[in-house]
Amino acid sequence: MKKMRTFLIGIFTVLCGLTVAKAQDVYLSIPENNIFNRSEFTSLPTRVMVNANRTNWDYVFFGLAPIAPTFTSVSGPSFTHSSSSFTLPSSTLLWQLESMGGQLPSTGFSGSLPGFQSFSTSAIRWFEPPGSIIFGGGFNKGNINFTFKIPGAQFAANAYRAGNYSMDILQNYNDFTPRNFKTILVIPASVRWLTTSLTKYIEISSLNDYRITGTRVFSLDNAEIAHTVDFNLWAKTAATNIQFTSSKGVPGTRSIASIKLGSNGSALTTKALSANFQNFSAANFSVVAGNRNSFTPELYVSAEDFRNFFFEAGTYTFELNFNAASTDNSINSLQNTAVQLKVLPRSEITIPTSGRNVNFNFNTAAHYTNGQSQTIPSQIILSNNESFELYVKSDENYFKKGGLQTDINSNILQIGIDGSSVNAALSKTPQKILFNGTPVLDRELNVTYTILPSGAQSLVGKENTTYSINVYYSFTAI
Repeated sequence: MKKMRTFLIGIFTVLCGLTVAKAQDVYLSIPENNIFNRSEFTSLPTRVMVNANRTNWDYVFFGLAPIAPTFTSVSGPSFTHSSSSFTLPSSTLLWQLESMGGQLPSTGFSGSLPGFQSFSTSAIRWFEPPGSIIFGGGFNKGNINFTFKIPGAQFAANAYRAGNYSMDILQNYNDFTPRNFKTILVIPASVRWLTTSLTKYIEISSLNDYRITGTRVFSLDNAEIAHTVDFNLWAKTAATNIQFTSSKGVPGTRSIASIKLGSNGSALTTKALSANFQNFSAANFSVVAGNRNSFTPELYVSAEDFRNFFFEAGTYTFELNFNAASTDNSINSLQNTAVQLKVLPRSEITIPTSGRNVNFNFNTAAHYTNGQSQTIPSQIILSNNESFELYVKSDENYFKKGGLQTDINSNILQIGIDGSSVNAALSKTPQKILFNGTPVLDRELNVTYTILPSGAQSLVGKENTTYSINVYYSFTAI
């Protein structure tokens, strides 16, 4: 009876040992850097099976025909995602035997080590034993390790979603454990900005930019985000107002709501900016082949708002805060872009062709007695994006006759702006005729020219001919 008990205990021990030896699945954690940079992944030597007993290959036909060790996919031709219907082709993962018991098996006579291969629903040989047991070498007991590889081209060609992709593998040697195992690709959940557009400088150097009737569009350049999860793009500004510093150093603000954010294309919806995060995604950015999404954010300002709020010379600055957040908001990646709009000082004085000549005719006694005055409507079209003063002067202090100077002083002519009480006597020294002008675009001015009675009477007795003088208008910024 005592011997029987010992025998039963021995059987129980053997069965327990078999249970412990039941194998592990092969987990391969793929770094996000390899996925996002599309660079080749190569694993460290990885244990796939254990050989506790054997030192030689199997042969049939009196030891003349070797039985090659093989792998066969029994779950289909693709790696299958654990929580969705997405798959990866078997070609995404390559493998090759690295060692058996610490070293490669002997290739002996006509044995060989195959190169990197991929799993298949057909049996794939992972080692070619020698052609005959007579010439064949053996192998060591211990761990059977493989090296795994994902070429960079596979990262560019396929979409790698966060989670586990698995394939069930069967191997054909009974003494190697396990007989069945899963090869599992572990893809991390990640979102990462690849572009680092930390600043965007926009320069306005022409007044014509304010004469455009359509919406002004400013590109923020290409944005590229790498991700293994679906995400939405959120955006806000760091403050409620745009900070403004005039060309003379005077601070001010503009409402951020005058600027809208959208994109070139349909990636983003167009909304007015605010200091609160808003989801600008037209739809979720889904994981795509290559694991990168790119789009071009744009800023929009209506023509009216552009003239009203961004005309004055100076610098307008604000900071955009972007947040690429997974659809479940579990992970995110931030990107800040400082936007600077620089409006250079610009000014224009335009005199239409029809208003370039002002003629005074003295052909009656009343003209000499009472003097003359005339107003030229819209003679000056004025634009200046700084505060300014308007001046007038002549090229000489005397009128000319046929290109020669006369004794008729230029100061007999007075010039002023219609509606203003200021009339300046014309001279070579600039005279101020408009005070404290504010930034303005295409303002039309009616100009009044006057020869007072005293000036007209000084012309009595002058030769009956034409006398002329050139008049110049200019700005001074204040």
